[in-house]
Amino acid sequence: MTEDRPPYPPFTRETALRKVQAAEDAWNTRDPRKVSSAYTPDSVWRNRDTFVQGREEIVTFLTAKWERELDYALRKNLWTFTENRIAVRFQYEWHDRAGQWWRSYGNELWEFDERGLMSRREASINDVVIPETERRIFGPRPQEEHGDEFPLR
Repeated sequence: MTEDRPPYPPFTRETALRKVQAAEDAWNTRDPRKVSSAYTPDSVWRNRDTFVQGREEIVTFLTAKWERELDYALRKNLWTFTENRIAVRFQYEWHDRAGQWWRSYGNELWEFDERGLMSRREASINDVVIPETERRIFGPRPQEEHGDEFPLR
């Protein structure tokens, strides 16, 4: 496994958009090891009220998340960027074991090292109960929709 993850900072609008889409694509695999490989070995996370550090804790966290959040499907949009930081807003849908569907809205702040690995991730997330008939996210984003803004509602 290579320890580089292009594109590298400093980011342009184009490279920030590519980084956001790469993150969305990886998370939609629901593969904790694949996702964790985009982070530094000592990456620090805040996800809601949970604090995680390092790839092994990331794998443990994501494994539990996707055992709880079934049929998870995500959309991320670039909010803003600077030299080595990116802010995104996102939505994802999932259902629990009882069959209740949820839409989770959130914002993330990302910081990258010079190799393009994420060294810090802070996520604030709120969950909204939805009926299955209101679902809008069905699996990974089709290629032809890459770069499209996903509507808030």
